[in-house]
Amino acid sequence: MDDRQRYDRATAELDPPFAILDMEALRANAESLVRRAGGKPIRVASKSVRSRPILERILAMDGFRGVMAFTLPEALWLVSHGFSDVLVAYPTADRAALARLAASERAAREITLMVDSAEHLDYIEAAVPANSPPLRLCLDLDAGYLAFGGRFRAGALRSPVREPVHAADLAADIAKRPGFRLVGLMAYEAQIAGVGDDPPGSAAFARVVRLMQARSARELILRRGRVVNAVRQVADLEFVNGGGTGSIERTVREKAVTECAAGSGFFHPRLFDFYRGFSGRPAALFALPVVRRPAPDVVTVLGGGYLASGAPGPSRLPQPYLPPGLRYSADEGAGEVQTPLLGQPAEDLRVGDRVWFRHAKAGELCERFAGLLLVEGDKVVEEVPTYRGEGKTFL
Repeated sequence: MDDRQRYDRATAELDPPFAILDMEALRANAESLVRRAGGKPIRVASKSVRSRPILERILAMDGFRGVMAFTLPEALWLVSHGFSDVLVAYPTADRAALARLAASERAAREITLMVDSAEHLDYIEAAVPANSPPLRLCLDLDAGYLAFGGRFRAGALRSPVREPVHAADLAADIAKRPGFRLVGLMAYEAQIAGVGDDPPGSAAFARVVRLMQARSARELILRRGRVVNAVRQVADLEFVNGGGTGSIERTVREKAVTECAAGSGFFHPRLFDFYRGFSGRPAALFALPVVRRPAPDVVTVLGGGYLASGAPGPSRLPQPYLPPGLRYSADEGAGEVQTPLLGQPAEDLRVGDRVWFRHAKAGELCERFAGLLLVEGDKVVEEVPTYRGEGKTFL
């Protein structure tokens, strides 16, 4: 029985749209991540999962420790449900959430905030009472790659902190303020971890990507090590976080890095098909029903415009996955209320049949569905809520 047959059989009594999570594929992907991490712990990026029960299942597996949350309200909510060691990966300007953090000894003990400037320190100090317990901080380092005198840049535009002297100065500023304790450092190399080195299309472009990544990795090994050494002269760091699904095996080889992060690798969305160093199994899918047949080789499914964030383009569209061979209409793409699909497989589809899609990214799928149907073999064994299903929309 192939995957399409399994999924159709498992959900035969249900009416799409709905989302499923293939648990065998999820476990295989998790085991692959652990092997690639070579013994260093993996912090689970919640933005790529966005389901509390699934986060709990992943953290119960060997090799995973701690959560990388995307907002402070999310981190507070997770801690209130028993999660521990939660790093907020992005700076916060949420004064109400900061006040809640400062008012809870347990939350202040389990949550680490991200900062990259004295302005962040001033903002947090103004938002919390002076007698609050010391708040845990992580310093965010710019891990982007610069070339040609700074005229070329690859990597996310994140922190302004780049060189050892800048990091040491900010660490010293934190040390002077009694309301803070610097416990971590993070440097996310998005240009390696989040960019496939085997992109479809131009072979020349793929070679350019691989050259950039190789040079970036060499530069970052040296710079990240120097930054960590400089900061450790000022603060006793508990962790140094780096990497992501696409760069784990590279990042963990650095002595300065004590842990890596991963999120997308659990669900293995479409954008993660284009790496040479590893492969995963698509675990999270959604089904849409066929509701029209405009022509013999065209079917129309309900909805489908679940575009991923990032620079707009075809790579941000969901992938019509099963049956294979379907494609979008160039005029309509993935629509708000309907999506035409073209190709030979459409000839065999009838009204009521389902088409299975993969989202371009991982956790954003969960913003569209209240629950995930957990599939084992050819059976749905459980339904678990997503963040949305628990009434939580953090962004």
